[in-house]
Amino acid sequence: MGGNQQDGRRAERGPRAGVPTLREERRLLRAGHVLVAGMDEVGRGALAGPVTVGVVVVDLAVGTAPTGVRDSKLLVPAARQALVPRLRRWARAWAVGHAEPEEIDAHGIIAALRLAGRRALAQLPALPQCVLLDGNHNWLTPRPCAPAPADEDGLFPVGQAGPIGVPLRVPAPHVPLDAEPVVHTMIKADLRCAAVAAASVLAKVERDRIMVERARDFPGYGWEENKGYSAPEHGEALRRLGTCAQHRRTWSLPGQGDDPLLVLPAAGAVLHPNAARELDAAEPDAAVTFVLPEPAGSPLPPGRPRPAAVPAAP
Repeated sequence: MGGNQQDGRRAERGPRAGVPTLREERRLLRAGHVLVAGMDEVGRGALAGPVTVGVVVVDLAVGTAPTGVRDSKLLVPAARQALVPRLRRWARAWAVGHAEPEEIDAHGIIAALRLAGRRALAQLPALPQCVLLDGNHNWLTPRPCAPAPADEDGLFPVGQAGPIGVPLRVPAPHVPLDAEPVVHTMIKADLRCAAVAAASVLAKVERDRIMVERARDFPGYGWEENKGYSAPEHGEALRRLGTCAQHRRTWSLPGQGDDPLLVLPAAGAVLHPNAARELDAAEPDAAVTFVLPEPAGSPLPPGRPRPAAVPAAP
């Protein structure tokens, strides 16, 4: 659950499996919210391409979700594609937002998720009063005026960047909204809540389309199939071709020994059908550690201790 007071209380857990329903969305609507949005992200664990966030808005008048709606990772590509027009007709409103690889490198993955989510919300004709977010961490709401070194959004504190060659992280741009929605978090909401599952499908289809298009501009990495995840053919291409402009260069990439950070796969990751590590399902509070290297011959300025491992944002 997010740590700031604008977060709603953590949403009650629904069924562990089965067909997603509107039970939780309707509970929130009956509590006084006129519009409730389900939100989910894809591409968080990819090595290349954007991180993408989908949002689907419902109200009390909306009917049962179209047959076949599931978390996008449980559907084959053809089933996801077939659902898109039905989901767009069913929802009161929908949108998809992105944050690009250079923004992930510059601001960190949590801030990039926030950028993509708020960009999606900014496209809606009417802002929902409440957002139901998959996971147990509110990455959508801006942190209240945290000084830069204490900002949890980046991969490492600003005070520890620069002297050993790590690119300096900069604050992410703010995406203004007419009002800040209340955020409710729910673990496995993409499996339990129809609006969240629908958002995951719209986000997945849109990001997959982008990666297929970018595969034509950056051939050889197999993005037509692996969509930028860590599939074996993607790793082999990185060793053979090196990185391109679509790679997240502050991440540890196969065959790129000089990368400044080691990014370990999150707990709970499941395999992509093409053997990629599909980290979309990983919870944000998984035990991931980013390690800053200590290369020989790179002394730190006087009085500055050598940095230790930095835990990922909670």
